[in-house]
Amino acid sequence: MISVLFSHIEEKVALTKQDREKISTYFVAKKLRKKQYLLQEGDICKNLAFVAKGLLRTYNVDDKGDEHMSVFGWEGWWISDFNSFLSGEKAVFNIDAIESSDLLLISRPDYEALTLDVPVMDRYFRILYQNSLITKERRLMGSITYTAEEKYVKLAESNPQLIKRVPQNLIASYLGIAPETLSRIKKNLLRKR
Repeated sequence: MISVLFSHIEEKVALTKQDREKISTYFVAKKLRKKQYLLQEGDICKNLAFVAKGLLRTYNVDDKGDEHMSVFGWEGWWISDFNSFLSGEKAVFNIDAIESSDLLLISRPDYEALTLDVPVMDRYFRILYQNSLITKERRLMGSITYTAEEKYVKLAESNPQLIKRVPQNLIASYLGIAPETLSRIKKNLLRKR
């Protein structure tokens, strides 16, 4: 599992053998079964999770009981309720496994110690946060400016593996549309081809 993490880190920054040895001491392996929670709304998020294998989702539930998808996390992704993780406030998101998953967890104290002990990790996380901010800005802009069909097409083009792995009702929730609307969009797209 740790080799998947090292591969991901080395896409962004260079690691020495000593860096690798230190990094591996900060993480704890965790397995989740399908539908098992990593975090529930109202709890404090104590860990940042790296997905070595599997697929998770981050979502909240409104007063009517409707789920609203925020993020999918698959191999090579980090997932957490970042506000809760960084501030210690109660989580506003649930995180659970769509597929059985293998994770590497790092606690807040260990995260802070890691970035001091292995300075290149501070740069690595900064790059991740910058990329995450850009992605969220683009998603927000897309939710405002794109039609439902354009949202689906862009998601399918940028993340074809996600479309294959995630149930359609969750894709619809992520796009902010009804499952019936997604079915119509997919039928229309098939007709156009």
